Amino acid sequence: MPRETNAHKRERAIKIEERMSAHYPDAECSLDYGRDPFRLTIAVMLSAQTTDAGVNKVTPTLWKRYPRIEDLAQADVREVGSILGSIGCYKVKAARAIQIAQMVMTDFGGEIPPDMDKLQRLPGVGRKTANIVLNEGFGIVEGIAVDTHVNRIAHRLKLVPRDDDPAKTEAALLKVYPPEYWGRINHQWVYFGREFCTAKRPRCCECFIGDLCPSNACKQAEAI
Repeated sequence: MPRETNAHKRERAIKIEERMSAHYPDAECSLDYGRDPFRLTIAVMLSAQTTDAGVNKVTPTLWKRYPRIEDLAQADVREVGSILGSIGCYKVKAARAIQIAQMVMTDFGGEIPPDMDKLQRLPGVGRKTANIVLNEGFGIVEGIAVDTHVNRIAHRLKLVPRDDDPAKTEAALLKVYPPEYWGRINHQWVYFGREFCTAKRPRCCECFIGDLCPSNACKQAEAI
């Protein structure tokens, strides 16, 4: 099979995204955060290695117990841990939640900074989280948030080179997609990853972008 040209890859990528937009026109962040950038930052940090649904079960109790940033900044890590106990790595996340609150108070005047570099200074906040906070919390789009869904789908679609590093996946996607597409990709691909392109048993034969996916198992079976 001849190697795909960059021009053809970009054309295919845009067709994929057009279908994603048609299939998921109202895709949005599935974390509940009350339109508060601080709560969004904490929620995204908590969502690592656990589900958004799991995070949504614990955050109402967290915010009821610590309604203000300064309340969480002064919290006892064991008490926070007891609230977060049902999610993965809850002890580490409890400590990070308090540390984030403390740094926001001491370094950023009590407000989440709408700045990529400053956000990544917060404990447990990497580029993925910063991208989501900027995009969702402030309407600022500087990149594409690459979580496990986006990373898996980008590789199955062969839009990026073979490398599991999310930073490299993002850099490759930014070259394939024009900036006007960046902001919507994460939410749409998360929905798609849950519904069709699952990690273990992707629904290739029912997939609405199957003809655009080089890894589509159903298409490969038909070619034999």
